Amino acid sequence: MDVIAPTRQGEVRGRSEEGIAAFLGIPYAAPPFGAHRFRAPAPVEPWEGVRDALEYGPTAPKRPYRPPLDQLIPDPDIPGDDCLNLNVWTPSVGEGRLPVLVWIHGGSLRNGSAALPLYDGRAFARDGVVLVSINYRLGVEGFGVFPDAPDNRGLLDQLAALAWVQENITAFGGDPGNVTVCGESAGAISIAALMTSPRAAGLFRRAVLQSGPPHTVPRDRGAKVVRSIARALRVPATAEAFAAVDREWLLDAQAAVTGKANPISGGPGFYIVTDGDVVPADPPLPEADLLLGTNREEYRLWLVPTGAVDRITNLTLRLALLKFRIAGRVARLYRAARPGAKPGEILGEMATDLLLRGPINRLADSRPSRTFVYEFAWRSPAMDLGACHALEIGFVFDNLWSGTELTGPGAPQPLADAMHRAWVAFATSGDPGWPAWDASRPVMVFDDPGSGVVLAPRDDELREWL
Repeated sequence: MDVIAPTRQGEVRGRSEEGIAAFLGIPYAAPPFGAHRFRAPAPVEPWEGVRDALEYGPTAPKRPYRPPLDQLIPDPDIPGDDCLNLNVWTPSVGEGRLPVLVWIHGGSLRNGSAALPLYDGRAFARDGVVLVSINYRLGVEGFGVFPDAPDNRGLLDQLAALAWVQENITAFGGDPGNVTVCGESAGAISIAALMTSPRAAGLFRRAVLQSGPPHTVPRDRGAKVVRSIARALRVPATAEAFAAVDREWLLDAQAAVTGKANPISGGPGFYIVTDGDVVPADPPLPEADLLLGTNREEYRLWLVPTGAVDRITNLTLRLALLKFRIAGRVARLYRAARPGAKPGEILGEMATDLLLRGPINRLADSRPSRTFVYEFAWRSPAMDLGACHALEIGFVFDNLWSGTELTGPGAPQPLADAMHRAWVAFATSGDPGWPAWDASRPVMVFDDPGSGVVLAPRDDELREWL
């Protein structure tokens, strides 16, 4: 059954099935091309009549993940310029006061979209939460640093989407005063920046950071990848010059420069930069209620499918310790707790704690209250991925029918029930159902069979990174 909802820009037509209405591809800003390319997001032109919102809208320009990740993480590519769009799932079209969860996808700031079936919001709507998922500019279009363009354009897109939620979500049954932003990986890193941004004041009440700690860099470091792409294209490193380049050539050059980089091994990539405007250089302490955590074996997504975990030798491990100035006793501590582990697994565990768990614990330690920490520990049997990066998403969305590339068949539904219930509770009341972080360091460990709170798990290792 078709349903119609009003927005400030015009009416939209969605579709209702089994009591859940879905509105897909609603524009929240003007297409970021032509006169708007490499600019801050501009307002949408109002329309007359009723606009169809029955299919996912265009995705931001990007290239697929490199093999073999392209087989594990689908990345739909929907052509079109109107890529600043969002989707809404709701059980209640019309005036309402339901909690709202806004999902910001990950993908290293150069991949991903809200069109991934894994992010279907029906389960949240079924349980009384309005789910909004957004697209934003990626790669050099969204996060390239230029002397003649505003910084952090992808982050400005996210702010524009959150402003749209404040202006319009009441018509979809949502409460603009009870908005939670939730994201994974680069989506979580984006949210961490939004939490400190003066421009985000009043746009959300709570935040969920899944496998993405606060991370920003100075403008000059953020500009390095633009200079590399400019050299590949043989053009000046300016927005004006890049705007004159064919979009496909620009994407090819971007992929050539950044394609082999990943969060574990590093390499050229895109970052949120401290610009003194959207992202302050000396950010205040975030005040929003916070739920954050990691997966136990994040590194396995990048090191196992590629075979890198088997190519890392004891010599490689020793060289990595020297490069990052990590004391040998730290490696011995990790090895002692994992008898029989490969050198690549030891290095991966340390990298996970250095890049993810350590910063997340530091953030939790810096906040006086209303912070809740989790760990996802269930090990996928698929391709020996274990408790890898992004594995938890299907459980959070109670959407195990999708994302089986990572979970394999027969993923445990009781674990999805538990995680999804916690996220619904946090979006509703700010309490996911376990004790808030304090000196005892309570962590809700999600696993099957059975989840439960563990105090200070592996604290002897994590304290090496604090």
